[in-house]
Amino acid sequence: MGVVYEAEETAPVRRRVALKLVREGLDTREVLARFDAERRALAVMNHPGIAKVLHAGSTETGQPYFAMELVHGLPITTYCDSRRLTLRERLRLFIATCEAVQHAHQKGVIHRDIKPSNVLVTDEDGHAQPKVIDFGIAKALGPLSPDLTMFTMSGMAIGTVAYMSPEQADPAGIDVDTRADLYSMGVLLYELLVGHLPLDPSAVGLYAFLAHLVSGNANPPSPSLGMVTLERERELIAQLRGTNVRHLRRDLRGDLDWIVMKAMHPDRTHRYETANAFAADIRRHLADEPIMARPPSTRYRVGKFVKRHRFGVLASTAIAVTVVTSAIVATVGLVRATKAEQRAAQEALAAREVTSFLVDLFRVSDPGEARGNTLTAREILERGTRRVSTELAGQPELQTRIMQTMGTVHLALGQFEPARTLLNEVLQVREREVGPDDPLVGETLEALGTLASSRGEHDEADRYFQRALSIRQAAFGPEQVDVATTLSSIAALRWRQGRAAEAESLYRRVLVLDAKVRRPDDTRIARDMRGLAAVYLSQKRYVEAESVWKATLALQERTLGSDHPDVGSTLNNLGGLYWMTGRFADALPYYRRARPILEEALGPQHPSTASVINNMAEVHWKLRQYREADSLFRQALIVKERVLAAENPSIAITLNGLAGLRCDEGRYAESEQLYKRALRLREKALGTQHTDVGETLRDYAVMLKRAGRAGEAALLETRASAIR
Repeated sequence: MGVVYEAEETAPVRRRVALKLVREGLDTREVLARFDAERRALAVMNHPGIAKVLHAGSTETGQPYFAMELVHGLPITTYCDSRRLTLRERLRLFIATCEAVQHAHQKGVIHRDIKPSNVLVTDEDGHAQPKVIDFGIAKALGPLSPDLTMFTMSGMAIGTVAYMSPEQADPAGIDVDTRADLYSMGVLLYELLVGHLPLDPSAVGLYAFLAHLVSGNANPPSPSLGMVTLERERELIAQLRGTNVRHLRRDLRGDLDWIVMKAMHPDRTHRYETANAFAADIRRHLADEPIMARPPSTRYRVGKFVKRHRFGVLASTAIAVTVVTSAIVATVGLVRATKAEQRAAQEALAAREVTSFLVDLFRVSDPGEARGNTLTAREILERGTRRVSTELAGQPELQTRIMQTMGTVHLALGQFEPARTLLNEVLQVREREVGPDDPLVGETLEALGTLASSRGEHDEADRYFQRALSIRQAAFGPEQVDVATTLSSIAALRWRQGRAAEAESLYRRVLVLDAKVRRPDDTRIARDMRGLAAVYLSQKRYVEAESVWKATLALQERTLGSDHPDVGSTLNNLGGLYWMTGRFADALPYYRRARPILEEALGPQHPSTASVINNMAEVHWKLRQYREADSLFRQALIVKERVLAAENPSIAITLNGLAGLRCDEGRYAESEQLYKRALRLREKALGTQHTDVGETLRDYAVMLKRAGRAGEAALLETRASAIR
């Protein structure tokens, strides 16, 4: 409808508000007159699920505006997907939305434009609170005369086409009542459950869609059938709902099909009468009670009775068959005990074989074996890789265990190519030997995801992590240590992708899970705290970031010792915080403490080592110590280009810093080439609207100004401002 600003109201109450400027071209006087009448109706509404309209007026140029309660939240569909809410959790959130809409309807107010972006969800006191926004706006901004009907994909006049009821779409339809909102809510619920619209206007064209809608011949598929049509997307959609495709389709079939299709009935007389009735049927479904949306039958009611009283029914059934089953149970118990004993023996044998292999492998440290030579960990790994591929070829389970460990060690040392080779081979063998959904496959996928993320291959990393999460949740349930590990990996990936809100939400979820499934001294807890602090830093929440990082450092030094690489990483993070806030002299000591720790633990050719060297260069540059900065930037760049993928955006960090140094030295031609390379790399890896791209554009513009090329600089500044 226009543009929205966050603004401050200074009188009569000082508060932050959402200030909505209506697009120009509307009759200001008529719009404001109608909105004033609507505002009086809205003033009687008082519900935690409805964002209040506070004030209406016009600017000095006559442009209408509305001041509304400021809601910091995500559209309900985005909120549910970002937190991977289950169907039951999504339905409870939707019930709360129904309660807000019911309150408005009781006050005589119809929304007319219910859609995900008008239902924002915020976290209030630890629980999700939906907030319906823009009540009354559709009416205030509707057609300006009876013969003028406006349809728009953006929902400007009478609603958003994809969520619009048939009576709203009818050019002659002036008798729109609360059931139009119930239709839109049915479409919204469909999207929450299935992950896409029941019917997409863009697929058939706007006017063809409207014609089908008005005629009552739209015929959208039911939710369970809608899942069947999404061959390529349904796996991801199921994962976003914490389940798999088979279980999701099963859960949608039946009650939820009936409930959604009743709400979306083209004839409003067959829809739910009220939002409360809509919510009540969902509550019945959640309580395994018969719903009102489907025709009653004896079989259906008996099935619901059994679900509600399953323990009583099971107990009665168990009493009837106790005598018969006792013998069967005893036999099965004996078989299971025998199998468990055999499995334990196999595990013990495998452990002994792994131990024997590794002891023999590391025997090179014995002077009698090494014969005076000093071998590094990398050489030992190379020796082991050659041996494991030949000596254990006939023992795939033992072979993959050792190769998994060796691949992980290569990864920790920053040796990505040998790590990738080993882990890919492990994945192929495990998928063949134990099946694609075994937890062992999840372990390997987790490692491959970490490898791809470290190299800046974000899309590939996401695929590995999502598959690992699906396997681990199916095998262990939602509250298990491996599930927490994968969620943490996804949170870190979201941060690298610049998706800070999702990363923060995931890290908070992980830390709650950590408290349940990990020991208090588990090193992963400190890593997850460190990740959350990095998210705070990217959001410029400096005080929170510093507090969390200092707590992380104290925990790590107490549990790991002062020379552990995790301690080095946290010291590096704290230095980065002080650098970003202009406290360069405070940053340098943290970097100087971090560098020897990381070099000793990971080696000079590791990306983490290169990162702290780059950061030291940034500080020396800001302190105008150009010679030291130049040497350090070059060291960092050599390591990154050697061990990272060519498109890794971490390389652009060093290029951008070195370009700034060259600019300050007056070497503009060299500076420009470095900025151009950094810009190409960041745009390719992060997209053209990422804040890091804006940083390079802004710095590049500064260089062009100094070089006397103000016109070119202005173009870059315009692009940077748009991103900012």
